[in-house]
Amino acid sequence: MAEVDEVRRARVALTMLAEPGTRAVHRLVARHGPAVALAMAMAGDLPDKETRDAVAARLAAGDPRPAAEAALATGDRLGARLVVPEDDEWPAQVSCLEWAFIPGADRRVDKEMAPPLCFWVRGEWPLAEAFERSVAIVGARAATQYGEHVATDLAYGLAEREWTVVSGGAFGIDAAAHRGALAAGGLTIAVLACGIDRVYPVAHTALFDRILETGLLVTEWPPGADPLRPRFLIRNRVIAAATRGTVLVEAAARSGATQTMRRALAVDRPAMVVPGPVTSAMSVGCHEMLRHESARLVASAAHVLEEVGRIGADLAPTPQGPEHPRDQLDDQAAFVLESIPRRGAVNPDALAVSAGVDIRTVLRKLTLLETLGFVVRRAGGYALAPPPRRPAEGDTS
Repeated sequence: MAEVDEVRRARVALTMLAEPGTRAVHRLVARHGPAVALAMAMAGDLPDKETRDAVAARLAAGDPRPAAEAALATGDRLGARLVVPEDDEWPAQVSCLEWAFIPGADRRVDKEMAPPLCFWVRGEWPLAEAFERSVAIVGARAATQYGEHVATDLAYGLAEREWTVVSGGAFGIDAAAHRGALAAGGLTIAVLACGIDRVYPVAHTALFDRILETGLLVTEWPPGADPLRPRFLIRNRVIAAATRGTVLVEAAARSGATQTMRRALAVDRPAMVVPGPVTSAMSVGCHEMLRHESARLVASAAHVLEEVGRIGADLAPTPQGPEHPRDQLDDQAAFVLESIPRRGAVNPDALAVSAGVDIRTVLRKLTLLETLGFVVRRAGGYALAPPPRRPAEGDTS
């Protein structure tokens, strides 16, 4: 038990020394285990100078192990639990981040995409089970009414089919996705970019309370951690890797949501985009993803499930217009019907000439058309049947 506690404390302490996703730290843990990796990091035994300097700067605040103990105690008081890779409920799919990279990335925040060291979790659902059948819905904070409507509808449809809806808890598309899933009585997960004790944005206190009733709040940062801007981009790799696919609903030309999509592509997950009005600034990022990235256009929950669901079992229905009685006619019957003049009657011989069909076939098709109510027999041959009479208002006969 003491060894287990040491592992957990070491993982928390390492997240206090280096931001989640730091590859140098992840490799130390993978090679030597959390406790030894922590000792090496504190001794400055790190391979790259940038990570070494960052760890040294944070060590100036003191030994991180007592702070990790305090964080674990705070988590207990909050009803939060620490989930680590050694636990049964760890979502194993995030390990794909070991080999993930974004082509052409030059910023450190885009390069450092290592798997998480731990998760802080609030909510009753086992973490791995909640993420097993999940789809991320992300997008603009300054969403339009169109975007919020689409995100809500998508989330509702996915939750109805017992898929978990994952997002970041932010204003706009994120909040619409969470609310759509909650409205359907489904499971939703908010992945945070701050401590589990922080509600950010504060205006979403009630929304987070609702999520906790049936879903989960998840973060890599210990209690007390602030929602710093780079942390949202660091967080996005988890949203991309832990889910079966990511849907982008509205994004400006420069948007953190498009970064989530690139992370989804980097870990070989389906990246899906909802198109928007070409006149909207909130659609520029979406349309650029469709033009330049390997993203798929989706317009409904059925489309999303076709991308992330079981092969051959979750196909979206082919869009069809309303069915007309004439759709049941074969080509010859349709030609005969179209060759009958709009006014007056025509004999079968003349029909055979105009329709380009032999007389015996014309007679058979006329019998069929008469039976179906398309034509009527007249003294001069055959004529189009009059349209059915619409009852006048108040007519009950």
